[in-house]
Amino acid sequence: MSDSAAHPREDDPDAEPASDPADADGPDAADPTGEENRPDGEQTEVSTGAESVVAALEAAGAETAFGVQGGAIMPVYDALYGSSIRHLTMAHEQGAAHAADAYGVVAGEPGLCLATSGPGATNLVTGIADADMDSDAMLALTGQVPTEFVGNDAFQETDTVGVTRPITKHNYFADDADAIGNVVGEAFELSRVGRPGPTLVDLPKNVTLDDTDETPGPAEAPAGTDPDPRAREDAVEAAAQAIEDADRPLCLFGGGVIKAEASEVAREFARTYEIPVTTTMPGIGSFPEDDELSLSWAGMHGTGYANMAITHTDCLIAVGTRFDDRLTGGIDTFAPEAEVVHVDIDPAEISKNVYADYPLIGDAGTVLEQLSEAVRDAPDADEWREQCQEWKETYPMTYATPDDEPLKPQFVVEAFDEATDDDTVVTTGVGQHQMWASQFWTYTEPRTWVSSHGLGTMGYGVPAAIGARVAADAMGEPDRDVICFDGDGSFLMTMQELSVAVREDLDITFAVLNNEYIGMVRQWQDAFFEGRHMASDYNWMPEFDKLAEAFGALGIRVDGYDEVAPAVEEALAYDGPAVIDFHVDPEENVLPMVPSGGANGRFALTEDQL
Repeated sequence: MSDSAAHPREDDPDAEPASDPADADGPDAADPTGEENRPDGEQTEVSTGAESVVAALEAAGAETAFGVQGGAIMPVYDALYGSSIRHLTMAHEQGAAHAADAYGVVAGEPGLCLATSGPGATNLVTGIADADMDSDAMLALTGQVPTEFVGNDAFQETDTVGVTRPITKHNYFADDADAIGNVVGEAFELSRVGRPGPTLVDLPKNVTLDDTDETPGPAEAPAGTDPDPRAREDAVEAAAQAIEDADRPLCLFGGGVIKAEASEVAREFARTYEIPVTTTMPGIGSFPEDDELSLSWAGMHGTGYANMAITHTDCLIAVGTRFDDRLTGGIDTFAPEAEVVHVDIDPAEISKNVYADYPLIGDAGTVLEQLSEAVRDAPDADEWREQCQEWKETYPMTYATPDDEPLKPQFVVEAFDEATDDDTVVTTGVGQHQMWASQFWTYTEPRTWVSSHGLGTMGYGVPAAIGARVAADAMGEPDRDVICFDGDGSFLMTMQELSVAVREDLDITFAVLNNEYIGMVRQWQDAFFEGRHMASDYNWMPEFDKLAEAFGALGIRVDGYDEVAPAVEEALAYDGPAVIDFHVDPEENVLPMVPSGGANGRFALTEDQL
């Protein structure tokens, strides 16, 4: 965001008067971020649109906000000054959106981010799109130029509603100070009901400055947007019969299981009927990966045994998944022998990608409870369970550690897993490091895996770790570890947010798996472009351990296996942000791999099979 947004220009017709530099008693004199200046949280009487916005957020239960100040959003920030809501100033608006997204994932409540008009709002777009693709509940509040300037190409004007309409569940243009609070409350609540997703309210500056004495009411979603949680009984009975008749049943749990708080119900269902379980990447943690029924996650870089199970199942019980292409590979070859039972809260997902023989529209937990009541006899699947176990033994997740080759990134992930508790939150950027972090960590709890799936946003990991850490602290879990696995390319994109982690004294460990490449691009170039490394060689990377120290964090460099354990121990013991720059094998590939559009059962286990 340009400096002129944070400090309005003198020729800006809507600029706020400049404060006297000599005034040492201003709100930012002792604390330039404004984080320390929170009064006792007493509710003040609503007198402006901005105060109504903040009152609505408080009434809706918002506790934390991430954002960046600016001219058009300034009245809302002024109202936040006396609020009970904790605000964290981020280094970049994209970081604010990702932090809010991850906060919501870990806390199970909508995240909240703010930005000013124009470049502030457009810098949020990537984070909003990311939340939209992953169905994460989040509310974005954006400042806007005064209504009389809208459409006139005013300073820092952008059609934020138009820009974000395709990537939000719904968005609003607030043009009435008397109604603005209820609009914000509605947007906050709408983000979480039914299928979650991001919402946005665009706030013209004159409306937030306007007088109002209308105190917003309780946050309520629009009528008809909270769907019936129960599936039709006749559809449930038909699906239950298909499950009873199956010889090779398989559960596929997606991110919707976690969002519906249905992990326990899903676990009970699978265990009661002894049905093997695989998950999608967003569904990681919905079923414990150390359970004997677990096949881990499936898809392009999923386990060989999960993909074999999907290929050979005759009844796929899919819950809370949209069947995206990274899961399915070629649609024609996905679960080719299976009748598909598809449970989803969003009817638009039913038969969108994979045809549902038994569509069950409703809440994941509620519908699984309905199925549990309807399935009277467990399927006779002893041979199938033995087959799944045989595949686990045939296609284990392993890697070699030759003495004459550099440090393997998988070793680093396993070292952290062994040194931390089951409730540790893992965030990642996007690329090879993301795959290794998902493959070689044993996830047993929901809301511990926080990553960018649908949009695949490099740079997500660092601000997401901040959001996750703040959420854990807000939940009364300050001793819970937060680990960010990042690649050198992803880390470089958002490492400015380290300044926030240092300023807030956030206990986060950042593990940079530094292979001096955009590793996944390099892997594809080797496999499909005859090894032409065009624009993927990142041997110009800075020394991240020294950069960490410059930010005020602990910085450590690791080059060999014998250095890993001491570095992990030191970073986890450090009370604050720590960055370990792990220099790993630049030629290591992510395996198994299903080539894009290929059949899940025909995965590559070695580089020469790609």
